Amino acid sequence: MMSQNQRIKVALLFGGRSAEHEISLISAASIFSHLDKEKFEILSIYINREGLWRRVPSPLKPQEELNSGKFFSFLPWNSSFFSHELQADIYFPVLHGPFGEDGTIQGLLELAGVPYVGAGVLASALGMDKAMCKKIWQSYDLPVVPHLTLTLSQWHIQKELLLAEIQEKFNLPLFVKPANLGSSVGITKVIENSQLEKAISRAFSYDQKILIEKAITGREIECSVLGNDHPRASLPGEIIPSREFYDYQDKYLENKAQLIVPAELSPEKVKEIQNLSVKAFQAIEGQGMARVDFFLEKESHQVYLNEINTIPGFTAISMYPRLWEVSGIPYSQLLEELIQLGFERFQKRFITPTDPKSRNSDFPNKDNK
Repeated sequence: MMSQNQRIKVALLFGGRSAEHEISLISAASIFSHLDKEKFEILSIYINREGLWRRVPSPLKPQEELNSGKFFSFLPWNSSFFSHELQADIYFPVLHGPFGEDGTIQGLLELAGVPYVGAGVLASALGMDKAMCKKIWQSYDLPVVPHLTLTLSQWHIQKELLLAEIQEKFNLPLFVKPANLGSSVGITKVIENSQLEKAISRAFSYDQKILIEKAITGREIECSVLGNDHPRASLPGEIIPSREFYDYQDKYLENKAQLIVPAELSPEKVKEIQNLSVKAFQAIEGQGMARVDFFLEKESHQVYLNEINTIPGFTAISMYPRLWEVSGIPYSQLLEELIQLGFERFQKRFITPTDPKSRNSDFPNKDNK
């Protein structure tokens, strides 16, 4: 067991190869600043856009400094670098989008047999792939936005037929989005048929699978989920975009969107959204954390699941920590609970119930693995 004055070594993994590289840096810097340094020793591991790894002093350094110095491949068959410098008690992926939030880094950590924060391989992959996630939700009779999935190969073979099918199935406006990306990267709101083909080509420049979705007129609601076997949901929040929709520029560049925390909803609607959040989380076998995004249709008051983020943003303006703050869990305490959940998940997966090492401990150290 870990002594009371022994700090837990937490490795933050941030940066990465996706289009959300910069957002990862901001999230990691915020987590670094809020982790209690008396309880945690922080190991900062930066992954550049080429997927190469480097230990750095902290995520707070400017990008020029993060990118200067010697990088190495984490894969043992590509590099002779395999140092104790990367060893930690638990790993905290702060990698948004592909090559981080999609089950790839989780698979690597599973192979290494180490504890880590957040969802496992399956939930991470499903949460990243919006098309597959919606299929899972539909199988549980959860409400999803009417949509159509297209692949790049289909588009090359039958472009005109697909354009006609889309125009027949959907009224304008509609949304075109990559299936495997976050932070609203590559999304277009189509308000005229003349924009459709260009919007589809843009989405395909980010992914080989895309979604065409009905545009829901109404409110954008988000809810945070926390837990493993018995997850709980926060109070919901509302986003009021300053632009046509809550896009990348509105989220991270202009900072003009209004975030209403908590959202002004009836107690019945709050309960409905919280219940749906937990069900959506459990349907993909989520663990640790997730932010679930909804549309609340103006005329019908119907709640639609939009998507789930298994590594939600942790920036100063991010909804996930803000919603837990108003629900009674401050940012630093939230991080501690996420780390505890990571250890608990590891114990259940890798340590048998009869093993004395599996007995209750606030934070197991590396000798308890």
